[in-house]
Amino acid sequence: MKVAVFRKEHFNAAHRLNNPKWTEEENREVFGKCNNPNFHGHNYELIVKVTGETDPDTGYVMDMKVLSDLIKERVLDRFDHKNLNLDTKEFSNLNPTAENIAVVIFNLLRGEIDPDKELKIKLYETERNYVEYPA
Repeated sequence: MKVAVFRKEHFNAAHRLNNPKWTEEENREVFGKCNNPNFHGHNYELIVKVTGETDPDTGYVMDMKVLSDLIKERVLDRFDHKNLNLDTKEFSNLNPTAENIAVVIFNLLRGEIDPDKELKIKLYETERNYVEYPA
């Protein structure tokens, strides 16, 4: 019997979408306001989904306290109240789009969660814009 458990978290971060291989005009044309040279911020909502068989002894798919602590240590402490472009190694050479942020978060958590469990990341950049990884 597979069951999915979810943990919802929140973090605030600034970023600038920019491709250094392009001209300033090309960047403005493609990324618009998100290319502001002074950056801009989002109140990100993160939903981490873990799916798997329940443990016959505990009844858990995964201990939610363990999942919460893992997200705090691996994601929130790293990205909350940071400028993703300037303050994080993960985005020093990677454009911090919502898509890329979701993949990075997945990779930060994947090795810490039982490989028999499925992991999915849903990241809301705004109330109406969100991404999922894997799709």
